This record gives sequence, structure tokens and C-alpha cells, in this order.
Amino acid sequence: MREEKKFSAGSWILTIVFGLLSIVWIMPIAEVAINSFKSNAYVNMEPFALPHSESFVGFENYGKGMTFGNYPFFQSVMNSFLITILSVGLILLCTSMTAWYLSRVNSLFCKFFYYLCLFSMIVPFQMVMFTLTFTADRLKLNTPFTIPVVYLGFGAGLAIFMFTGFVKGLPLEIEEAAAIDGCGPLRTYFGVVLPMLKPTLISVGILQTMWVWNDYLLPYLVLDRTKYMTIPIHVQYLKGSYGTVDLGATMAVIMFSILPIIIVYLFCQKYIIKGVASGAVKG
Repeated sequence: MREEKKFSAGSWILTIVFGLLSIVWIMPIAEVAINSFKSNAYVNMEPFALPHSESFVGFENYGKGMTFGNYPFFQSVMNSFLITILSVGLILLCTSMTAWYLSRVNSLFCKFFYYLCLFSMIVPFQMVMFTLTFTADRLKLNTPFTIPVVYLGFGAGLAIFMFTGFVKGLPLEIEEAAAIDGCGPLRTYFGVVLPMLKPTLISVGILQTMWVWNDYLLPYLVLDRTKYMTIPIHVQYLKGSYGTVDLGATMAVIMFSILPIIIVYLFCQKYIIKGVASGAVKG
């Protein structure tokens, strides 16, 4: 009975602590949502107050945010969607195949390449961003259709690490049976291995989606901003003369940018935990 009481008290303490932490994390999002319905003057004067009869402007800020500037906001949205879908798809396909090969071929080169991928995770972006900008310009990787190649290079380290840990726990006998039935490497991968990778595919996909969708610095450095903008870049350009910023419209655009990723995360968060745990304990 004493152990049950201790466990119950401990669980209550953890619930309260994590409840308070969740409020701390949710507060910035709530503040953005509240201020997106207030006039610019009241966002500056009363940033933490709820909208009232004088400060409430309805959806006026959302209209301003979508029509401000010379670059169409919906074009920025489409660019963000295009870059995110192509980048995440390329990362999932290439890194899962690479991880499968590295796990099954036990050679010195594979081990070296695996540790090289892990090393890439700790290299700061600031060390390579100037060289990257020059190289991307020369290779014409400055469009939404080609920048996924750059994202593949930066996202490969974490993805290969997670996929390799999971693949090492898959039974090799299933692949051997497929080979006996006449399946080649590609058919074995797409017909046998890929379906078993579903938990890690989903978790890696969600993590990479959140990163690519919210990324500001890489598109800002690589893309030709006279032709292409993503939502984070569009937010920066919500400025008037002399650098003045309409904070109400800015908050509205930020809400547009964070809502899709919040919805994706809420529906798929359980797969993140499952996939990370699977890749961490196996192998």
C-alpha cells in the first residue's frame, strides 16, 4: 500500500510539473494567436492583454498579411509546400536506402561512411554557409525544385542514424527468403524492407517536415529572393517605410505558417516517439 501511495504521489507531481512546462511552451503560440486579432498600436502597448472593444480588429490583420508587399503571399505558401514535400520525400527515399545498405554490408567503407554521416550532425551550419551559397549558385540549386538537394545533404545525418538503428533490428531471414524467391535488391527494398520501416519513416518524415517548413536561413541564403520566397522569408519582408513593422499583420502571417505544422505534429506525435525508440534500442 505504501508503494502505491508513493507512486501515486510521484505521478501527481510529474503531472503538475509537465503541465506547467506545457503551459510555458504553449504561451508563445497563444500570444501570437491573440495579437493577430489586435491592432498594431495595441500589440505594442498591450502585448499580453486579451483583445477588447478598442483593440480587436477581427481578421483585418490576416487580410493585410496576405496582400502586403509585391510578392504574393500564396506564392510563398506554395513555395514552402513544394520545398517541404520534395525535400522530405528525397530525404526519406535516399537515406532509408543508404541505411539499409550500410546495415547489411559490413565493410570498412560502410562503417567509415556511417560515422561520416554522424559527424555531419555536429558540424555547425555557419561553417559552411558561405561556401554553400557559392556552390549552390554555380550549380543552379537556387530554385524550389533544386534546393531539396541541399536539404538532403543537411538532413541525411540524423535520418541515416535513425534508419540504421531500426534496420539492424529487422530479421535478415525475411530478406533472404525474398532473394530465394527471385527478388533483386530494388524489389527486396521496396517490397519487403520499406513496409517494415513504416514507424521510422513516419517519425523521420515528421521531424524533417518541421525543420524544412520552419527553416529561414538556408532558403534565405540559397534561393533567388527576387523570384522565390518561403513563408519565413515573407514574414521578414512585412516592413513599411523606414523599417516600420505592422506587428498585427506579422502575427497573422506567423499563424498561417505555424498552423499546418502544429496540425501535422498533433496527429503524428505518437509515431515520433515510437520511431525514435525503435531506432535507439535496436541494433
